[in-house]
Amino acid sequence: MKIRLTSIIAIIIGSAIMGFGINAFNIPNNLAEGGITGISILIKLLFPSVDQGIVFFLLNIPLFILGWKVLGRTAFIYTILGTVSLSVFLSLFEGVYPMPMQDRLLASLFAGVAVGVGLGIIFRYDGTTGGVDIIARLLQKYMGISMGRTLFFGDILVIGASLVYLNVESAMYTLVAVFIAARVIDFFQDGAYAGKALTIISDHADDIAKQILDLGRGVTLLAGKGAFSGAEKQVVYVVVSRNEVMRYKSIVQGIDPHAFVIVNDVHEVLGEGFTLDENKQPIRS
Repeated sequence: MKIRLTSIIAIIIGSAIMGFGINAFNIPNNLAEGGITGISILIKLLFPSVDQGIVFFLLNIPLFILGWKVLGRTAFIYTILGTVSLSVFLSLFEGVYPMPMQDRLLASLFAGVAVGVGLGIIFRYDGTTGGVDIIARLLQKYMGISMGRTLFFGDILVIGASLVYLNVESAMYTLVAVFIAARVIDFFQDGAYAGKALTIISDHADDIAKQILDLGRGVTLLAGKGAFSGAEKQVVYVVVSRNEVMRYKSIVQGIDPHAFVIVNDVHEVLGEGFTLDENKQPIRS
């Protein structure tokens, strides 16, 4: 995998958003965070005079060895970039625009969104910020476990340890922020081209498929067989954008009111009609 300029820029932007969010929402509202970032925040809360960015970088040095051995050259370079960038922005934004809030739930929501958006962008472009991120990327790569889920459970462990300094209320609000961040990260990981899959079982599969094709969507006809009746049937399978679901359901109902239709979420769609045009060229949004 080659090093891409777009990835470098995205990782730096994601690090800036995360660094700003931690300094603007987490620290002023006495909210911790998970992973190595959470440990660096706790050290900052305990010793306000220390530079959080430097602490964060030093804590990540031992994990760079693991990243070098298992992530490969390009991923390791992106990890170094993300870690250094976040360290710089944690230091750069320190005390610049703190936002202490009376409503700590609101503070935890904003903290979670800021961290989630920042990390989501970084992960989307193959980067990490070191620490638990490396472990999360490994589990996603080899075990298929979502990065948001791994980070969430890793964060719980660090937040539990933070009770040495934080009170129970602060820890609970921190958990809210971490949960929101995990959901936002998974949203970015699932992809921008999400959609809906329609599985249609009907005695008029050919007519339904023709109508869908006329509207510019590709269709796959699958061979099926009724378990009770033993009758052979064709199953129509089509993936559409979310705003097209009602349109295609209406088409099916107009042809066969008795059709059996299943609608499923599709978290990421690649290919013609979504990321490629009819000439197999990338669609520019």
